Amino acid sequence: MFSKPTTLPSAAEALPGRDAAIQFDPRHAVLGTSMVEPFPEHCEQIVLGMGCFWGAERKFWSLPGVYTTAVGYAAGHTPNPTYQEVCTGMTGHNEVVLVVYDPAQIELATLLKTFWESHDPTQGMRQGNDVGTQYRSGIYYDTEAQAETARQSLDDYQQKLLAAGYTPITTEIQAAGPFYYAEEYHQQYLEKNPAGYCGLGGTGIACQ
Repeated sequence: MFSKPTTLPSAAEALPGRDAAIQFDPRHAVLGTSMVEPFPEHCEQIVLGMGCFWGAERKFWSLPGVYTTAVGYAAGHTPNPTYQEVCTGMTGHNEVVLVVYDPAQIELATLLKTFWESHDPTQGMRQGNDVGTQYRSGIYYDTEAQAETARQSLDDYQQKLLAAGYTPITTEIQAAGPFYYAEEYHQQYLEKNPAGYCGLGGTGIACQ
């Protein structure tokens, strides 16, 4: 309906944002765990972008071994952005899911399998009918071990997609910067709104 920016703004071009963080109930509506730190010491975390974060979050809270999830904004410039600001394309942020998991119960490779299979990582600044920089595919890692696993999984999945006729993967893999929590009504949105919109759609190509 409206033209959406498909080029990321520079820090100088980005909206100024604000000092105050968005306030919300930190209790996960499905898992009953806290969405904010401190997390259990045995847990690790990673941030994933794969299109509209409503459906993406549900993919991960459903996995055994995931301690908690939350939706928010990452990989941009504007401090404490609002959803409306992110949607303008002038914050540089991506719609993402924070996944906190117990590596003794679920491996990062399993999380990445869900990540790759749940969206089309070849579409650049869009996912299906959702167009804009906030819908880009991204993996934002917390440790170098996670980065190595993520890059290897991309290389492996890239070969499968190319063999199936897809274009190269556009997923960005970079160290996690600040994670800004989204407004409360976005958290576990599809649990609160079972008939709500979910635009996720994978390629149908399995990730081993």
